[in-house]
Amino acid sequence: MRGFQQHSVDIVRWSDCCLPLACRPGDPYQLIAKASVDDFSKLGVAFMEDRLQMANGLIPQKIVSVHLQDSTLQELKDQASTKPARSLQPSPEPAVQGEPDPGVMEHVGKDDPAVLGAEPTPGRGGASGNEAAGESDRGEGCTELCGLHLSSCHECLELENSTIESIRFASAEDIPDLPYDASGSGEGAAEAVCPEREGRRTNLTGKAPNILFYVGSDSQEALGRLQQVRSVLADCVDPDSYTLYHLPEESARRDPWPDNCLLLVIATRESIPTEVHQKFLAYLSQGGKVLGLSSSFTLAGCQVTSKDALQETVQSLVFSKADRSQVTLSVLSSGCVYEQGPGEPLHPGQLQGHLENEDQDRLIVQVPFGARGGEAVLCQVHLELPPSSAVVQTEEDFNLLKSSNTRRYAVLKEILTTLGLSCDVQHVPALTPLHLLLAAEEIRDPLLRWLERCVDAGGVIKSSKLSLTFVPSYTPEMEVTPAALPVVTDTTAFSSAHFDLEIYRQNLQTKQLGKVILFAEVTSSTMSLLDGLMFEMPQEMGLIAIAVRQTQGKGRGGNAWLSPTGCALSTLLVSVPLRSPLGQRIPFVQHLMSLAVVEAVRSIPGYQDINLRVKWPNDIYYSDLMKLGGVLVNSTLVGETFYILIGCGFNVTNSNPTICINDLITEYNKKHGADLAPLRADCLIARTVTVLESLIDTFQDAGPSGVLPLYYKYWAHSAQRVRLGSAEGPEVWIVGLDDSGFLQVHQEGGQVVTVHPDGNSFDMLRNLIVPKQR
Repeated sequence: MRGFQQHSVDIVRWSDCCLPLACRPGDPYQLIAKASVDDFSKLGVAFMEDRLQMANGLIPQKIVSVHLQDSTLQELKDQASTKPARSLQPSPEPAVQGEPDPGVMEHVGKDDPAVLGAEPTPGRGGASGNEAAGESDRGEGCTELCGLHLSSCHECLELENSTIESIRFASAEDIPDLPYDASGSGEGAAEAVCPEREGRRTNLTGKAPNILFYVGSDSQEALGRLQQVRSVLADCVDPDSYTLYHLPEESARRDPWPDNCLLLVIATRESIPTEVHQKFLAYLSQGGKVLGLSSSFTLAGCQVTSKDALQETVQSLVFSKADRSQVTLSVLSSGCVYEQGPGEPLHPGQLQGHLENEDQDRLIVQVPFGARGGEAVLCQVHLELPPSSAVVQTEEDFNLLKSSNTRRYAVLKEILTTLGLSCDVQHVPALTPLHLLLAAEEIRDPLLRWLERCVDAGGVIKSSKLSLTFVPSYTPEMEVTPAALPVVTDTTAFSSAHFDLEIYRQNLQTKQLGKVILFAEVTSSTMSLLDGLMFEMPQEMGLIAIAVRQTQGKGRGGNAWLSPTGCALSTLLVSVPLRSPLGQRIPFVQHLMSLAVVEAVRSIPGYQDINLRVKWPNDIYYSDLMKLGGVLVNSTLVGETFYILIGCGFNVTNSNPTICINDLITEYNKKHGADLAPLRADCLIARTVTVLESLIDTFQDAGPSGVLPLYYKYWAHSAQRVRLGSAEGPEVWIVGLDDSGFLQVHQEGGQVVTVHPDGNSFDMLRNLIVPKQR
């Protein structure tokens, strides 16, 4: 131990979880160990295990240091020096060399044609597109580094509540998690990954499908206005294509929201702070789109002038559409009009709206901005307010507005379409009953005996969140709500256009997991379906919930989880003994599930080069460009067992709003002259569960070292560099995962920083690690 310099490390004492964490209260980063690389190379061993304080007689794990020999460090530096600090393309080689254990995958990837579960209708969900952009298509405009903020140390106490949350779905979840388009023009590489498809509108900007609402202060009036604007836009745009978020004033100042915003809606009459106004102008200059609804926001050459005679009165408006046709409707005026202002002369676009009065006051103007396609449509009519609004005082005004209500929506949709959004609204489908399906006939008798013991006289199992009524068949008068669901037990008449039980059975090769299926065409959330059964059903029955669509899908940190048809949606119940290798490293569960999805596809013969990858902490990506799916993990510790619900969703046949696996297959076939068949969600769910069980078994036998070689083979962070704290913060290199599943990076001076997945998200497209939204 000669020459070793001890560094102080505080140990957090956990009552129920034996993941050793070393954190310093108040430190801006969450640390497992902090020591110089020289110290590690001299010592080469873990230390301070004796300082761990554990409850319930648990045996502490080691604090594992990062062993970096001088040659290794120099190699890493040499490799990084040849790449820009903001590299979008990870090294094709894994960060840790080594081939995966052949035993991990020995029972999947056979040459049996049933494994593929090919679509019966050729080409469905796998629309054609342009060839993927090469390295040269990325341009040099993406090298700007932005600030990194890590959550404070208290985040690591979340596991003490026995719940681990990780992300969602392919949702538009994390605002910074989808492709960053430096130009904002939607040209170039963005078209390669989101090609235009026949009969379907595609997001060509390469940005996340986010519509942001700015309503000024957080007053009750502003929040009420937020609800009004959100409601009317939700009625206009396709809910499967966009997610709608509030943009608070502080976030407008601080956060990198412009990079993944398709449309900014400004709906406040308050004066906009100069700093925020400049942010909005910068967003427009990069090709952004703005909709102003009775707001004070203006651009050069245009100013807002108050006219008291128009204040909150119903007026007749003539609206000129993009095709130069006109529509006349009754509208509620804000009391202001647009006039020529200081600066360059105003050159409005084709969308215009003026009053049918002598002055022909302009109440709607379309204003192009900058050289990159930015534009704003500014309105001084209350298109966001329904005829029943409290500001509509008289019955006559109500009648006028009500008679024009369909035209109000038509004008709104015309504006939104001009600004690049899709207004092909699909109504939220009604919930459907569940079906109890079996992947193996030998489970039938034990399952029926269990049901006889557990259901009440009415065939009901109740939990805190819902009740399940087991019936032989479904009749229309049966209630189907998020809290009360019939479960049909007779499988002889089961049929679904989106889920083939036989294909699922052929591709499920497990000893336990995924054997008992709760299937729904439409449900609120697969996670909630297992609430009443997870502690009751024998674990050897392998319970899984599968749905074609979710109406209330959730992502990480409260984000919305888009669930259109074509996603593989499931929640799997897994039990893990507390005193097992995985039980003492629960954060690895999300990594194993993400890895299982990727391996489920790439282990199929012929599909090994489909460029699916894992992104820390729990996303599934196309290369390092676009998100295809994600994972949400909830764990509950009861006695000596973790009961873990693993929610997973990934795009298989749904090309919108981002990209799907069959898009990648189509592009691969075009590029290589191959004829790989499109894949099905039911096939891939079964294969994913199969791979996951194998990975869990390997982990329990060999620990992290048994699965990390395969994980590094597919992960998207090899030799990446990021900034800590701010754009001027220290530069660090990503090393890999530590013994507990947390991400490790090291700084130039040798400090080792561990980032916890429950407090942070990795924004690859900006090379930042940012705190998740709450």
